Amino acid sequence: MRDFYEILGVSKNASSEEIKKAYRKLALKYHPDRNQGDKDAEEKFKEINVAYETLSDDTKRARYDRYGEAGLNGGSGAGGFGFEGFSNFSDIFSDIFGGFGDSDDEEIDEDLFITLELGFKEAIFGCKKKVNYSYKANCIKCDGTGSASKTTTTCSRCNGKGKIAIRKGFFQMVSTCDVCGGKGKVVKDKCSSCQGSGKENKKEELEVTIPEGVDNGVTLKCSNKGNEINSNERSDLYIKLRVTRDDRFVRKGDDIYIDVPILFTQAALGSTIIVPTIRGEASIQIPFGLSDKQLVKISGEGVKNHHTRRTGDQFVQLSIMYPKHINAEQKELLEKLNESFGIKNDAKEQQHGIFDTIKSWFK
Repeated sequence: MRDFYEILGVSKNASSEEIKKAYRKLALKYHPDRNQGDKDAEEKFKEINVAYETLSDDTKRARYDRYGEAGLNGGSGAGGFGFEGFSNFSDIFSDIFGGFGDSDDEEIDEDLFITLELGFKEAIFGCKKKVNYSYKANCIKCDGTGSASKTTTTCSRCNGKGKIAIRKGFFQMVSTCDVCGGKGKVVKDKCSSCQGSGKENKKEELEVTIPEGVDNGVTLKCSNKGNEINSNERSDLYIKLRVTRDDRFVRKGDDIYIDVPILFTQAALGSTIIVPTIRGEASIQIPFGLSDKQLVKISGEGVKNHHTRRTGDQFVQLSIMYPKHINAEQKELLEKLNESFGIKNDAKEQQHGIFDTIKSWFK
């Protein structure tokens, strides 16, 4: 079951304006015109529209709050892209973006995305990291206008709306104005400090708490830490985690794997050995007659999942090793062992009895 509030990134007590604002921001971000050929963005775009169609309607929202998606009687909750309350695809944008009329909604900048590298065990056990990054802020010299005289004129292409309607077949799509870049205004005398962009880069240091059990590719959201939208509001910062590999351990989901070499005599006799784990050491029993590359599981010695809080396991792959050189005493002992199994050095005698001897070992 989908959580429409979570899809839009709002609380269940969010007002209609908060829901509308959250939708507007996501619709701009995942709009097909901005993500051409991106199937994931297309699916996300469909999903946020389904969520908005429900939560923007007081009757549907009340029904959803009480019964969940199943209570929508196969409407938007059925997972389709049909907007019941709108006559065509473009009407939902007209409702949100004011139909290119006299809306005073400000252009919302893109969220800020950065990458943070973590050590193998930092990701497993969690940590605090200081992140230094740059974000876009309004230019101080021109007050964010981009103009040296702090004056701008309305863009004639979009009539000051920053967006233009483009018809593609039966669909009317919304796109950022190609003349003013979505600002709705044009500058004739560019600011020398920001070259007319109205923005400047600012540096910031942020301490981020890394949850226990995160993995490579996980993205953390830091609200209101992205690019500056106006003097009182900033977009969100998204931190994508890149986890370095370990020399000994391999992580697969919540499980840990390690390869441990053992001597062929240990495999033949069976014994107890100490192996490293991500938390220290553990004792394992090598079973008698172990085969090469056999896995031995240590329960609960894996990674604690940061969603379910379930802890995975560690698997020890035991690789049988043979010595490259042996001394005279070791050779004599091995020859005696050979003889004890009925294996003789004479090739003719060995040919007749070797297979029967080996078969008897497994009875």
